[in-house]
Amino acid sequence: MTPNPFLGVLFHAIGGFAAGSFYIPFKRVRGWAWETYWLTGGLFIWVICPVIVALVTVPNLMGVYREAAWAALVWPFLLGMGWGIGHLTFGLSLRYLGMSLGMGLSLGFCTFFGAVIPPLVGGELVTIFGDLPGLVSLGGLGICLAGIVFCSWAGALKERELPDEVKRETIQEFNFFKGVWVAFFAGVMSACFAIGVGQGASLKTLAGQHGAETVYANNAPLLLILSGGGVANVLWCLALIVRNRNGANFIDRQTPLPGNYLFCTLAGVIAYAEFFFFGMGESQMGDFSVFASWPIHMAFIIVFSNMWGIIFREWKGTSAQTRMLLVIGLLALVGSTLVSAYGSSLKG
Repeated sequence: MTPNPFLGVLFHAIGGFAAGSFYIPFKRVRGWAWETYWLTGGLFIWVICPVIVALVTVPNLMGVYREAAWAALVWPFLLGMGWGIGHLTFGLSLRYLGMSLGMGLSLGFCTFFGAVIPPLVGGELVTIFGDLPGLVSLGGLGICLAGIVFCSWAGALKERELPDEVKRETIQEFNFFKGVWVAFFAGVMSACFAIGVGQGASLKTLAGQHGAETVYANNAPLLLILSGGGVANVLWCLALIVRNRNGANFIDRQTPLPGNYLFCTLAGVIAYAEFFFFGMGESQMGDFSVFASWPIHMAFIIVFSNMWGIIFREWKGTSAQTRMLLVIGLLALVGSTLVSAYGSSLKG
């Protein structure tokens, strides 16, 4: 199957919409501690959905793993644990900063490190930038980073313009300084996901040799990456549950248990859709797969998360200048995806 970068952009847009939307059902959970609903929804992200999808889409999945080199199994899992730590603190950044500013800052760091480190580790960075297609894709990354700067700038102005009581009307635990440090750490660690995809390239090839379609072959390494992330998240959530004595949340009839489980399940399935469509999009980006896919994917997440931030009135009361900076940033992010896709198509 010949790669189609513009189809890849469409897949990344769907995945970005899922990533920018998954936290919304969590807002409907009532009476549960953060660690309770994060663990409940996360089981669908890290275990249930990845296992089901990998078994369905990758023929002879266990045979693929048996034939793989030991490093091809261990590195995606370990890098997945690193991503899991980032994913864990990413949830905290949304908790302290809201969907707009939290995602903007976290994903800003995540975009840069996730785009640059994989080709740097693989020794491909100089090669990528050695011709016109590579330079065009590099330009797409530059536009993407500029868009992130504008969105973060708008978020910083929002922080100065709105009093704390107004911000807490939409973000109950708003804490700017704590949120910024959490967002930085989350962004850097979350970039391990992109590195893990690069380290799992041989698994993707083996999956194709066993009959997996090109758009689904990434589900073999994704299962290892997500399960590694699950280990980090499960251990941390269980530690918090024990420390805060919140284990009774799971059976507390004073809370709306059916609704809580329903919304956690919905959040987990939507969140997993991000990685499913990321794998499909990455498969269509050709020789610039990880380098181009990661910024495109992050750009769409920021666009859709800010869309929800606007819908939930997180930007209510800000100045026209702040809203204009946000619009410029979002338009730059959308434009960057098209430039990166065009660079990949030139290489093809």
